Amino acid sequence: MGDSRARRAFIGSFTSAGGRGIVVTEVDADTGALTETGVSDAVADPSYLAAGAGGTVLYAVSETSQGAVAAFDAGGPDLRPLGPPVPVAGDGPTHLALAHGRVLTANYGSGSVSSLALGPDEAPQGTPSVLRHTGQGPDRERQQEPHAHQVLPDPSGRWVLGVDLGTDSVRVCTLDPVTGELRVHRETALRPGSGPRHLAFHPGGRHVCVLGELEAAVTLCRWDEATGELAPVAEIPLVPQDAEGPSYPSELAVSPDGRRLWAAVRGQDTIAVVDLDESFEKGELVATVPCGGHWPRDLVLDPSGRRLYVANERSGDITWFTLDPTTGHPHPTGSLPVPAPSSILFT
Repeated sequence: MGDSRARRAFIGSFTSAGGRGIVVTEVDADTGALTETGVSDAVADPSYLAAGAGGTVLYAVSETSQGAVAAFDAGGPDLRPLGPPVPVAGDGPTHLALAHGRVLTANYGSGSVSSLALGPDEAPQGTPSVLRHTGQGPDRERQQEPHAHQVLPDPSGRWVLGVDLGTDSVRVCTLDPVTGELRVHRETALRPGSGPRHLAFHPGGRHVCVLGELEAAVTLCRWDEATGELAPVAEIPLVPQDAEGPSYPSELAVSPDGRRLWAAVRGQDTIAVVDLDESFEKGELVATVPCGGHWPRDLVLDPSGRRLYVANERSGDITWFTLDPTTGHPHPTGSLPVPAPSSILFT
C-alpha cells in the first residue's frame, strides 16, 4: 500500500445500534488525530475488520444471525465491495483473520470457526468448511454452550488458535491449505469461569496473553510453536481489588518491546496498564485510566506503538491516547465521534 493509504484507519460499527457501517479515516502522522473521509454501509453490523496482504483488500464480518464475511477494494479513496457478502454457515461472527489463502471467522452464536477460500480477486467464495466446538463452562448465563470469540494464526503460520468464551479454552488447530479444513491439534483448558475472549502474542513469539471476559484478568502462557502447545503460567487481575460494579474486559494490546500490556475493561470503563517482567511470565497491574467514554469494545496500538486508540461503543467515539514512554500510562489527546464503534484497524 502506498504512503497515502498507509495513514488510514478503518472503524467497524454496529449498524443495528445506529452505526453507519465502516468508517474510513485519515491519520495525522504528527498528532495521531483521525479525520473521517468516507463511509460504507454495504454490510450489516461490520463489527470486526482485517486487512489482506499489502492492505489493498479489507475484510469485514457481518455479525448477524445469518453470519457472513465481505471483502472491499481498499486501494482507492473509497471502499468498493468485491461482490456480495458470503455466508459463513455460522451465527454472529465476531472476529476474522487470514491464513493460507483462506479467511477464517469465529462465530460466537454458533460456537464454531469457519474457513472460506479466496478467489483471484481475494474475495471470499464457495462453501465454508466449519469446525464446531463442543463443551460448556460454569457460568449458567454465558457458558451453556460454546462461544468462539476469536480466531487467528500464530506468528509461525503453522497453527490457528481459536479462543472460546463458552468452554474456557483455546483450541490449537491445523489448517489444511488445500481443503481449508480446520482440525483440533490440542485444546488448552483455562480457569473455569474465566471466559477467554481474545489473545495476543508476545513480540518474541514464545508467549501468549489470553484475556478473560467473565473474570477481569489476563492469563500469561508459554507458547511452543514446534509442538503447538499452549501452557498457562500466571494470571494477572485487570481491576483493583476494591473495584465495584461489573468488569468485562474486551481487548488487549502488547507493547512492541513486550514489557507492557494494556486492556480495555467495559463496565469499569478503564484501560488497565500491566507491567511484565523480563521472563514475560510475571506481571502486575500498575494503573487503571479512564477510557474517555463508555463501554470500550476495542483497543489498539497505532503502528508506531506510541499511541493507543479505544472504540467506546456506547458513548459513540474513538478516543486516542499518547503513551508515556517511561511508564506506559495513556494520556487522552483527542477523540472522533463515531456511532456504535466496535473495532479499529490501521493499514
